[in-house]
Amino acid sequence: MTKIYAYAIRKDEEPYVHEWKEAHKDVDVDYTDQLLTPETAELAKGADGVVTYQQLDYKADTIEALDKLGIHNWSIRNVGIDNIDLKKAKELGFKITNVPVYSPDAIAEHAAIQAARVLRQDKAMDEKIAKHDLRWAPTIGREVRDQTVGVVGTGHIGQVFMRIMEGFGAKVIAYDIFKNPELEKKGYYVDDLDELYAKSDVISLHVPDTPENVHMINDDSIKKMKDGVVIVNVSRGPLVDTDAVVRGLDSGKVFGFVMDTYENEVGIFNSDFSGKEFPDKRLADLIARPNVLVTPHTAFYTTHAVRNMVIKAFDNNLKLIKGEKADTPVDLDKEF
Repeated sequence: MTKIYAYAIRKDEEPYVHEWKEAHKDVDVDYTDQLLTPETAELAKGADGVVTYQQLDYKADTIEALDKLGIHNWSIRNVGIDNIDLKKAKELGFKITNVPVYSPDAIAEHAAIQAARVLRQDKAMDEKIAKHDLRWAPTIGREVRDQTVGVVGTGHIGQVFMRIMEGFGAKVIAYDIFKNPELEKKGYYVDDLDELYAKSDVISLHVPDTPENVHMINDDSIKKMKDGVVIVNVSRGPLVDTDAVVRGLDSGKVFGFVMDTYENEVGIFNSDFSGKEFPDKRLADLIARPNVLVTPHTAFYTTHAVRNMVIKAFDNNLKLIKGEKADTPVDLDKEF
């Protein structure tokens, strides 16, 4: 009997695991809430494939542990593959799938809502009201329709974000090294990032964490932006030099910052520090600021998205096991 073993299954994912299991009675499905590590790999002994999701890196020792068990069919329930030692995976003959599109709307909605909240100074107003200070001034908002919104990256998520912001009435411009023909016809694209920085009141990032994109938001790029710019990052933490944004916030150059991803988030996000010493002073400072909205990598976290991530990952894994073409394979040859 075919067996799939899944790691790090959360309570909110369990209903969808059972839904998939019920629809595939010929497959033995088992799972744990533990992360995949060299030690927990043993839990998958006898399985034909594994399904995983985690923020920790999948280093060579973890991959070798699966290899020793004869498991080479591996499906991750998320988009990013940058935390996988792909060279080792290719060397050992792994077949890997991801879920590149599970709900662009979830992430784009979050970016749009948070950007609008920063513009309206919602957090500052909420803090005043909590103290029973019901005065208006000086907490005055800016209307989204009065903003020029610059979108960096026009893939699935970026395009949904563009439509939402246009729904508010904003002027939208975009930059992408891979231009979408339809968007190009409609005149959305500017010639370069410098032009987008100079023209945008709100800048939202929707690009992958690749070497050329690391710290694309930095001291130099912030200097090129409008005074009072709002920066939105619901994409990948390393895209932003956090210290540079802090300096921009301190100087007033940056009006507000939406941060759902953080360059040092591993081991911090999705952890409970209630009543404990917080391990990151810079992040604590950002959380405390009235013009910064921090969420712990939860832009994706909706029932719709979570179901898609689980169902698609298990579908992919079963296809790998059967020797069929998976819906969304990771091309290991292309990665090198």
